[in-house]
Amino acid sequence: MFSEDREAIRFAILDLNEGHPNQGMKSINQVVKRWSVDKNVKIVYDVFDVRLKNELPDMSYDVYISSGGPGSPLNTRFEDWDIAWNRWFDEVIRYNENPSNNQKKFVFLICHSFQLACRYFNAGLICKRRSTSFGVFPVHIMPDGLYDPVFNNLQNPFYVVDSRDYQLIQPNHERLHKMGAYITCIEKNRPHVPYERAVMGIRFSDYIFGTQFHPEADAVGMLKHFQQEEKRETVIKNHGEAKLFSMIEQLDDPSKIMLTNHNLIPNFLDLAYSHLGVEAFEEV
Repeated sequence: MFSEDREAIRFAILDLNEGHPNQGMKSINQVVKRWSVDKNVKIVYDVFDVRLKNELPDMSYDVYISSGGPGSPLNTRFEDWDIAWNRWFDEVIRYNENPSNNQKKFVFLICHSFQLACRYFNAGLICKRRSTSFGVFPVHIMPDGLYDPVFNNLQNPFYVVDSRDYQLIQPNHERLHKMGAYITCIEKNRPHVPYERAVMGIRFSDYIFGTQFHPEADAVGMLKHFQQEEKRETVIKNHGEAKLFSMIEQLDDPSKIMLTNHNLIPNFLDLAYSHLGVEAFEEV
């Protein structure tokens, strides 16, 4: 349990957006703050600008959430920030593998960060998509993921916001099995196209979980975002009017993105909270 001077769960948020305006960081903040209110748990919440300032957290935090971001997960491996991120990730893994460390570090990896972790573990083939995946799509839970508590209260399939140019395919099953990891969910089935379905989530360990989509996506915030004329025109220009109207319709459906937002990351945080020990917070 925590020592008596501990008064909060410490969150480190790793921002990989490289200064690009985005809804993701705001949504991560909202999910964590809402969870802390629901659980009546005090939190410390620190943000680290990984790509512009080369900032990485130390091992004093309890929960780490590493965000999505722009660009290729393949072309930055020799850049300072990428090297530093991998050094941090390796430190977390080594910390969790040390049996003398009873309280483990929980890590949630989103989209670009998920791809970096897959590269680190050699979890499969990371490659550029034929076209950008952008919109609201169904994601199918795999048999190994059906009983993962992160998916509690979600249907199969459940719906996610997807925005990426890269993907993980051809998973290295032997490698994943050897490290005790498993694929939790995969891309929607598209029988009309001859392309392999992408891996959309992996449980890397009891403490590290990642998704290639954006479970933090806030339907209400995105609907407001698309009400701005400039944003609407950008989506129409890049993806077409039909895609815009399809997204708006599905964002407004409480059984889709709203449900994912209110369950997936909060379920992960529930797991972290149960590991850290309720008694430690009842005393403060």
